[in-house]
Amino acid sequence: MGVVVGLLLALLMTRFRIAESGLLPWIVLSQTVPLIAIAPLVRRWGAQIEIGSFTRENEHSVALIAAYLAFFPVSIGALRGLKSPARTHLELMHTYGVGWWRTLLTLRLPASVPFLLPALRLAAASAVIGSVVAEVSIGLRGGIGRMVVEYAQSAGGDPAKAWAPIFGAVAVGLVAAGAVGLLTLVLRPFRLTETSR
Repeated sequence: MGVVVGLLLALLMTRFRIAESGLLPWIVLSQTVPLIAIAPLVRRWGAQIEIGSFTRENEHSVALIAAYLAFFPVSIGALRGLKSPARTHLELMHTYGVGWWRTLLTLRLPASVPFLLPALRLAAASAVIGSVVAEVSIGLRGGIGRMVVEYAQSAGGDPAKAWAPIFGAVAVGLVAAGAVGLLTLVLRPFRLTETSR
């Protein structure tokens, strides 16, 4: 969800300069809000939403907070990547009468891959951290974040017990980073080196 929102915001800001001027400061400002303060608010607001027979669970609030942390690096990285093609390449596409969408698909998106992949790695790590902190703030039972707190409180008898959920969070982070690594292999033909420019 965070990746999709981040990409859509980057596309909007790339397409319309006024959208970049209006949205970019708010996107940056959104990351200054302390996560531990916003998590209980997201849970309370989410509990008030009723759509048909859909009932919102605490897990949905945790996923929303993880997406909230993930969208920022994706939107900034994608925006930087989509604006990275040289002006001469963009002018050439314009001279040939190629429309904005075709320029996006054939020039801007391939050029954005070297910027987007590090942003996706950062988004994956941010989502895991956001999930753990949100579980602690919301008080979600059974999550890794809550286990960190509970096991730390009962660590007097077994000091190694407190490390189990921490290693669990590391494992989840490694799985997320591995998924981005697989995507890196798929997108290898589009990865440009800095010296080729």
